[in-house]
Amino acid sequence: MDIKTFAIVFGTVFLAELGDKTQLATLLFSTKESVSPITVFIGASLALMLATGMAVVGGSLIMQYINPRYLSYAAGLGFVLIGFWTLWQAFSQA
Repeated sequence: MDIKTFAIVFGTVFLAELGDKTQLATLLFSTKESVSPITVFIGASLALMLATGMAVVGGSLIMQYINPRYLSYAAGLGFVLIGFWTLWQAFSQA
């Protein structure tokens, strides 16, 4: 295993998930007294593992047909557009 790649992926995903709607939804589920925190943890963990597995398989398949550099450009552009849209929404409601 390449420890450098592992550390970069772990750090990036961990930071991206902090405060994410997935984490907030999991937090809300765990606040119910009738729900076991272990059940919430296992359910959320399996869901994130499945979603991540789908992303890894999808990325591996797409990489065979599209240059990864172009995918990086598209992802970067997507994030910039989402940022502008978010700012637009924030300022238009102010």
